Amino acid sequence: MSRLDEIAHNLRVVQDRIRVTCEKAKRDVNEITLIAVTKTFGVEDLKLLYSLGLRQFGENRDQEASKKCKDLPDDINWHFQGQIQSNKLKSICSWANCIQSVDQLKHAQIISDLSIDSPKSIFIQVSLDDPPESRGGVDPAKLEELAFQITKLPGVKIKGLMAVAPADNADAQAFINLQHIHTNFKSKFPLAKSLSAGMSGDLEVAILHGATHLRIGSSILGNRVPL
Repeated sequence: MSRLDEIAHNLRVVQDRIRVTCEKAKRDVNEITLIAVTKTFGVEDLKLLYSLGLRQFGENRDQEASKKCKDLPDDINWHFQGQIQSNKLKSICSWANCIQSVDQLKHAQIISDLSIDSPKSIFIQVSLDDPPESRGGVDPAKLEELAFQITKLPGVKIKGLMAVAPADNADAQAFINLQHIHTNFKSKFPLAKSLSAGMSGDLEVAILHGATHLRIGSSILGNRVPL
């Protein structure tokens, strides 16, 4: 089996999982944005994904992604979803269409300053860990205040919330909690309709609890390539 055939097969399996779960949840499959997490994979694999129709790619490392994007078509929508370092934001803003891991006002301020002429979409990362903020993400108790401060910034648009399931509690309860947080958040920030949650192992439960953006890597591309 060629690499193209392998990726195409894996992609069909993931798309079938999404379709079946949407039917179960009585959701329109078109509500779901599939982001292929391409960190550590080479440009040739990304070109194969592109040939299969994917246009949403997710990267965690600026140094890696900033090089890849130069060798790929301009109509790809790049998502940065790694831990943010202030000194990397200028570069990140030069290639990422959407920054999914904003959890500090100072980072939003830098993004704003860099994006006045071309507003940048962001997700606010909310922590589902106990204790909160132990692996990144803002404490849910501080979420609304952070969002309120960000809404004052030009050049930044809050698209929604992003979260990673707790490492020691990746069951449905984490996604139930996240759905509750997002529902409350949307009542205060109605334009923040998107919810980025769910990866290869838990995409079904994420869809059942309101996820609109799925970050899928290994189920499409296979095991990570060591750096």
